[in-house]
Amino acid sequence: MPWMKWLPWRFFVRKFATAHGFLDPMSVMARMQRFAEPSEVSEPVELLRAGMVFHARALINSKVIQHNLDWVWPYWIERQFNPRDESFIPRAFSITHCNLSHRNWTAVGIPDCEEIPIVDPRGLLTPHYDGWSIDAWVIGDEGEQLIPSQLKSCDQRLEMDENTSVVTESTLGELYLHNRAKVELDSDDSHCLLELQARSAGGGWLVVTLRPCNPEGVSFVHKVRLDDDRRHWLIEEKTAVEFDRPVDRHLASDYRHGDIFLRLAEQAVQVHGECDVGMATAAALFRIEPGKPLHAKARVPLHSGRRKSRLPASWQDNLQNHCAMTVPDEKLQFLYDAAIRTLVLHSPKDVYPGPYTYKRFWFRDAAFMIQSLLHAGLVERAERALDQFPHRQKHDGFFHSQDGEWDSNGEALWIFDLFCQFTNRTLKSDWREAVLRGARWIDAKRLPRDGSRCGGLLPAGFSAEHLGPNDCYYWDDFWGVAGLSAAAAICRREGLESDGKTFVAQAEDLQRTIDESLADAAGRLGRPAMPASPNRRLDAGAIGSIAAGYPLQLYPPDDARLMDLAEFLMDKCFVSGGFFQDMIHSGINAYLTLHIAQVLLRAGDARCVKLMRNVARLASPTGQWPEAIHPHSLGGCMGDGQHAWAAAEWITMQRNCFVREEGEALILASGLPEEWLAEPSAGSIRFGPAPTRFGTLSLEIAPGSKPRVTWSAKWHRATPPIQVRALGYVPVTAAPGASSVELSRQ
Repeated sequence: MPWMKWLPWRFFVRKFATAHGFLDPMSVMARMQRFAEPSEVSEPVELLRAGMVFHARALINSKVIQHNLDWVWPYWIERQFNPRDESFIPRAFSITHCNLSHRNWTAVGIPDCEEIPIVDPRGLLTPHYDGWSIDAWVIGDEGEQLIPSQLKSCDQRLEMDENTSVVTESTLGELYLHNRAKVELDSDDSHCLLELQARSAGGGWLVVTLRPCNPEGVSFVHKVRLDDDRRHWLIEEKTAVEFDRPVDRHLASDYRHGDIFLRLAEQAVQVHGECDVGMATAAALFRIEPGKPLHAKARVPLHSGRRKSRLPASWQDNLQNHCAMTVPDEKLQFLYDAAIRTLVLHSPKDVYPGPYTYKRFWFRDAAFMIQSLLHAGLVERAERALDQFPHRQKHDGFFHSQDGEWDSNGEALWIFDLFCQFTNRTLKSDWREAVLRGARWIDAKRLPRDGSRCGGLLPAGFSAEHLGPNDCYYWDDFWGVAGLSAAAAICRREGLESDGKTFVAQAEDLQRTIDESLADAAGRLGRPAMPASPNRRLDAGAIGSIAAGYPLQLYPPDDARLMDLAEFLMDKCFVSGGFFQDMIHSGINAYLTLHIAQVLLRAGDARCVKLMRNVARLASPTGQWPEAIHPHSLGGCMGDGQHAWAAAEWITMQRNCFVREEGEALILASGLPEEWLAEPSAGSIRFGPAPTRFGTLSLEIAPGSKPRVTWSAKWHRATPPIQVRALGYVPVTAAPGASSVELSRQ
């Protein structure tokens, strides 16, 4: 608020803190800022707000979990708090307890439903965003206890038929539990359905239990009650869960009496539970007869309201005519199909990079996700997401999702242009003014040329949080060049010649400034590899400069700066076959590893296939990647447990292995494993219909001693030059009018 600057609030804060024996917070903040370049935004308020919410829960976790380890907790807690487990993290001086070793979950839902329930690695279902959860256990009559979250292993999978569901199967001795979670559409709403099947050879109980927690930690429940017909749970006085049969036994507990798990042997019936601290638990028990399977269902209304989307609701309709892939590798096939569904689920209107931690908007993630929507042929979804962009633009032209991120304008303009090229459409009238103002903002934001290291570049900012403290990042500048070039291309197509010439000149000037700065950096570092900024040595933050090669193609595939950067990152920053980001993430990043693989792909380097397979090995059993992966537990250690940006990168990686643009040419089959093409028993390999900048193409490869690559296309204009550059085979340039080529070994 402007009036705050007239108040001596800094004096009062300092005086209050020091009077009570605390460090002077103003002095601490000032010292912290010395480690970053001076910037108009020290840290985005959006990130501070999100961090406060995250650590507020983690502070509550520290007050609840470690004192109650006899409770049944979610899988991540059972492992992270276990001193015998590789996922164990000492608590010592940590004032907050966060999920840092198993940030894994899988979303279930239907297209265009904003409610996206999540399932953890042991079947714990969290139906509502950031809410309570439902778990299921099997208790045998002889005292055996099948508690999935306490098992070291189980079988979990993603099933993709007429719906998308997560299935979790757990076994302990003669106890068995089958758990299936999915979302179904009602006539006017949607609900989450938990289908359970339980067996106990000697008889026992299926326990469906209400948990005041989720994959992030504690989530308060104050009241729970079983209604008179014994088929409904009322949570906080609202009907929340409906069972398909009357409950045989029911128990409830509060924090002071302990977890309901500790009271399962009690014979008393309690239909109501209330807890003033918000840790109410309840158990609905269903009798399992000896040797007979018990089937039960729990239905949770999502209260998402009527769908207002013009797109169809069913998965089949949404996936009709999408870009399909058929390959002989079952794992890669599964991951592609799962990634397509992840992208659909996370684009109900805006695009979200995750169903939980990241269920909010960033231009950066959106640009990559919309690119993949286009690659997947999901054009209407891409258009609908782009329609939201102008509403987030400030009056000065800044595309704002988070303060201090100077890459967003370039990303927005680049994806607007890519959409127009892929669809062969003119710019929508609602987008035109946003594009012009956005391009002007980029040039106006540049620093003056004052002879300093950062002169003429974009100012210091927070940029992508995984690059390090505030600095003048080349990542921002590369996106600035791409955005200005995209605006120039749009203006040429729209007949705005004057604006187009201006943007071309500005793009060329910014690129020239970057190249001069990179030359100085090369002299300082003694090698051509591009650092993260003019002020930095080579470190993991340099991953941001990979953007010059992928996705922006600002430099040719064999550019020495680009290739030396890729070599540095692979040599110094890889753990377990993937890029390990030391900055903030402190984990292996699937999507950043794929960025390096894309640079290798452009260069014709067969190591791109190895990196792609390494990323495939890091996927969860349900085909998902968290944002960052713990190097030992291989569970998520940062960000969302299902990172939709990572899924988007997987789609684009597969697409570019089959068909990609390089300048004004189309390159086919350049990233496919050699053995696929050589092995006739693999059957035909297919990809398409695949949208490109030149038109839509379908590709088929017949493997054998001399593989044949065949394509059919509907071009926007003239047929582009087509080259087939399969790894291990002689490159072939297709003759004009040809629709297939035969390959021979090098």
